[in-house]
Amino acid sequence: MSRVHDALRKAQPAAAPPPRVHGDELPAAQAAQTAEAAPVVTPGLVEAIARFPVVPFNPSPDASLLDPARPGEAPAEEFRSLRTRLNHIQTLQPIHSLVITSPSPAEGKSFTAANLAIAQAQLENNFTLLADFDFRRPVIHTLFQLPRSPGITDYLQGKASLDQIIQRLEGTNLFVMTAGEAVLNPLELLNLSAARHMIEELPGLFNWVIIDTPPLLFAADASLLSTMAHGLLLVVRIGSTTIDSVTRAIGSLCQNNILGIVVNAAQKSELYSKYTYYHSYYSAPES
Repeated sequence: MSRVHDALRKAQPAAAPPPRVHGDELPAAQAAQTAEAAPVVTPGLVEAIARFPVVPFNPSPDASLLDPARPGEAPAEEFRSLRTRLNHIQTLQPIHSLVITSPSPAEGKSFTAANLAIAQAQLENNFTLLADFDFRRPVIHTLFQLPRSPGITDYLQGKASLDQIIQRLEGTNLFVMTAGEAVLNPLELLNLSAARHMIEELPGLFNWVIIDTPPLLFAADASLLSTMAHGLLLVVRIGSTTIDSVTRAIGSLCQNNILGIVVNAAQKSELYSKYTYYHSYYSAPES
């Protein structure tokens, strides 16, 4: 994939280290404390990222996305906790690309991918790319009210350049690649060497590449993409996902690189009551 390789080569001199969250050289306790530290980036990478067009951050009112202006909400805290766990894992092993999938539709994979990307991008210099590789039923462009095309399928077919399909959301460290035009052969596109090279090389520009994919039990796309990424998160929905579907979904994977399971649709009463009690207690004014 010469176009991606050329972009990375121009962005970063050979002697310069890639953008990573540092902490490997620290004791385990200190590494855990520094997991949320801002990544170190080189000037070359900043210049490369500056090439991508900036678009307004205008999420759909119905998208249920985190609001950076309201960081105290309980859902935001849950995604920050997930972010902290992933960033700590990143200090222990080179994990920078992450597939987000689920056993079946309507279990919250796109919701999780988008909100995790927003949470990651809230850290200073934590350049995060959200990529919609669900070519069958893409929703990322709808969540952020962006055009679906040009996007990834256009790039893989040679109809658009990398600079045309990566967009930075204004005022954030979040970058988005939409799915692109509808195609009849999504799995064939993913089998192209161009797709593998893209996923393998984009972490050279971004601290996290978060990949939304189709459900595991309804298409082979996520299983294939998991072999190209460093890790995978499986999203399940309380009251909907069965143990059998989880077992079959895990069994369908070609590579065992599951980092964890995200449980979606927990009871609001339990989550919010505990969160509200804790924060109201510690933020109460002194009498």
